[in-house]
Amino acid sequence: MKRITRSSIVASQFLRPKDKEDLLSMIPLSQHFFAQRTSNRFLDIYQMGNKAAIEKERARLADEMNRGYFADISELKKHGGKIAMANKIIIPAAVAMKFPTLEVNFSGGETIKLPIASNGNGNVVDSDNSSLPKASLLCLSFRANSQGMIDSWTGPFRDAFHGSNDIQLYEVSFIDSWLLCRNPIKQLLLRIMRKSDDDGRKDVLKRQIVYSFGDHYYFRKELKILNLLTGYIFLLDKFGRIRWQGFGSATQDELSSLLSCTSLLLEEK
Repeated sequence: MKRITRSSIVASQFLRPKDKEDLLSMIPLSQHFFAQRTSNRFLDIYQMGNKAAIEKERARLADEMNRGYFADISELKKHGGKIAMANKIIIPAAVAMKFPTLEVNFSGGETIKLPIASNGNGNVVDSDNSSLPKASLLCLSFRANSQGMIDSWTGPFRDAFHGSNDIQLYEVSFIDSWLLCRNPIKQLLLRIMRKSDDDGRKDVLKRQIVYSFGDHYYFRKELKILNLLTGYIFLLDKFGRIRWQGFGSATQDELSSLLSCTSLLLEEK
């Protein structure tokens, strides 16, 4: 009889359904059961005497304990992941915040940093000027149940801009389990997920599926992300600034807003 541990349960939450069986049959057994939301971290030895570091860790622990998994479930039952309505108009560049830098892995093992953008001084981060996108759509998913929400945005988006060379589309899956971020488990996951990354479409605008491993607490804090069971959609300009944001599943009006704002970014100088 196959023994399923908490580690395998957590893993199944971000894998696409057809990948789950492969992982559950291959993942090593674990004797430790870790909290679903709180990653397993320990202060470095050199920080043990650092009062500021200890206080920061205590504040984080209190924050995470105040916001549990069942709070996410309760919200999801109330609004189906629609924690807020999307922007109706584009956010002015002067007040738009920068999207925080995020390291991600492709299933083939390549690592890049998002967003692919100019730093505002004519220099390009992680890219050259010829491939710098005028607009990027970043779709963030922390649990597998939000994949359908992400698809409701990306399908119409790709249909509208399938021939554009000036747009990039990334679907980012976050993996924060301590065990699943360790090699060789991480490499095993990437090999499994490589099977489902290609959807067969030959559009110029590619659906790029990437994975971010590790502790994302402070990344989430910057973007004010609380509920991990919904999907988050960010439209960025060429400088990596957030010019539009959506949540949960797309409505027709929200899709119209997204497509309109993307067209505006393509026209910006």
